[in-house]
Amino acid sequence: MTDDSRSDEPLAGMPRRPARSAVVIGGGLAGITAALALADAGIRVTLLEGRPRLGGLAFSFQRGELTVDNGQHVYLRCCTAYRWFLDRIEGTALAPLQDRLDVPVLDLDKPEGRRLGRLRRDPLPVPLHLGRSLATYPHLSLAERAKVGRAALALKGLDLADPTLDTQDFGSWLAAHGQSARAVEALWDLVGVATLNAVAGDASLGLAAMVFKTGLLSDPGAADIGWAHVPLGELHDRLARKALDSAGVRTEVRTRVTSISTDENGRWSVQVPGETLRADAVVLAVPQREAHDLLPAGALDNVDQLLGIGTAPILNVHVVYDRKVLGRPFFAALGTPIQWVFDRTAASGLREGQYLALSQSAAQDEIDAPVAVLRERYLPELERLLPATRGAEVKDFFVTRERTATFAPTPGVGRLRPGARTKAPGLYLAGAWTATGWPATMESAVRSGVSAADAALSALGRPRPSDLFEFEEAA
Repeated sequence: MTDDSRSDEPLAGMPRRPARSAVVIGGGLAGITAALALADAGIRVTLLEGRPRLGGLAFSFQRGELTVDNGQHVYLRCCTAYRWFLDRIEGTALAPLQDRLDVPVLDLDKPEGRRLGRLRRDPLPVPLHLGRSLATYPHLSLAERAKVGRAALALKGLDLADPTLDTQDFGSWLAAHGQSARAVEALWDLVGVATLNAVAGDASLGLAAMVFKTGLLSDPGAADIGWAHVPLGELHDRLARKALDSAGVRTEVRTRVTSISTDENGRWSVQVPGETLRADAVVLAVPQREAHDLLPAGALDNVDQLLGIGTAPILNVHVVYDRKVLGRPFFAALGTPIQWVFDRTAASGLREGQYLALSQSAAQDEIDAPVAVLRERYLPELERLLPATRGAEVKDFFVTRERTATFAPTPGVGRLRPGARTKAPGLYLAGAWTATGWPATMESAVRSGVSAADAALSALGRPRPSDLFEFEEAA
């Protein structure tokens, strides 16, 4: 049965509703989500993506026999929208969560040499669930641990709806609450850099408070970590495409939109090479600078504010050894340039040896460094962290660079992030950079797609799909 007959077939004795259509521009997680939500509500949807595949900045590619993710992406149990997305594309089993938060943390900045600590939770209510882990965390002194506990309680008391939080930087707030430089490095930035893509001094207090309150101080299991045990392309391209096809969405890749406009009847025209698509609604799910260039005049009060939303890079270093050198799925590191190391051997299809991926957030100083320089910097650091690498042969070394991986979560960015609705009727925005209340994560992208679909369905007079993710939209 086609999408038309499914969505517009009247019930007995009821008049037939006119067909409604939408074009979603952008095939990342935000665009895929919006397209699925609209199609599930009976809207005829066309999804346009300029790249040759779906998934946005969370994708895979081939390098010889390896299937490589462009970067290591994880999510947390509190990422309820992304978990809904995985369910919707039937990919939950391929990206499982830990049974319980457990993060090994190796510290090289110790006189006695390498030292292992852990951040893990106990089956106790908040904040006791992290009490034992913090009390025994070897990378901080006893006095520093006590002050961390007091700062966490102060953080828990912040009101995320307070707009003044966005005007302050997280680093200054931590210093004012007794956090030493060592505590920031060994705990606050250990978590914050990976989730915010910025060090504490460069991050909005509002976004940082949201991360720590939601992830560590809301529910005992909120910070349990999940990650794809298959290439990201299996989830965000193949399974997403299958779900879109089943929902009746027309998906076109390698299709770049050149302009969008309205006609005299108020319908939207979307121009692509060789074709003009007409629709009742358009969801613009592209990066902020691309959105700036496509938005028609008057769609936002100040469209140039989008150019004020900066970007931040992420560098990923990939190393293939001829033997196994790491016995755990991942770890974080202190006292070294290395931040997080993940074992990607099984997911990549590697049959012999071991493949490690190093995820380096807030990588402004290294994003353009030559591969040879990065090799000289990171291989000796891996030898310091993992003694088993010292006799191993490096079979391959390469890097992937995402220069605009996320929006920069700087103080003041909150007032620049627009909501889903624009002033142009029928035109909506989606993307992790929009006003979701979250930093630039997969969770934020999915939430933005749901918000855009909700706004479009409301304007089109169509009911919300009963199984669509439910949340309170950010102000």
